[in-house]
Amino acid sequence: MFLITVYPKGAKENLNKAERNVLAKLTKKPRRNLSPEDCIAEEAKNIKTGLEEAIAIAKGEADPTTYRAYVPSSIDVRSLRRRLGMTQRAFADVFGFTLAQLRDWEQGRASPTHAARAYLLVIDREPEAVQRALKAA
Repeated sequence: MFLITVYPKGAKENLNKAERNVLAKLTKKPRRNLSPEDCIAEEAKNIKTGLEEAIAIAKGEADPTTYRAYVPSSIDVRSLRRRLGMTQRAFADVFGFTLAQLRDWEQGRASPTHAARAYLLVIDREPEAVQRALKAA
């Protein structure tokens, strides 16, 4: 499985310098001396390179200092909790949140921090592993 991130126009604040440079290359206007076919070929080559890089990351062959982990900008905490079949109290207790914090997230009064969203993403993908790790502590 591969994840291709699409950034909305103007949403560059979460990108590091290398990512901004790549984005600038991808969004620059083609040179006037290239035919439309050459422009398409060049973009196809860029896409192929990106996919090869994604495959290397997925296989664990890429240098981890050359890419960042993807953390979504928002997470539907209520849907996550319901998919796990847990009450608010059980979810908060099992995963180490306060009940008030969980309710604030679910009711839209507050949003999880970047670190909390990363943790919630791990809970979403591997809840049993998180529970095992927390029980061992």
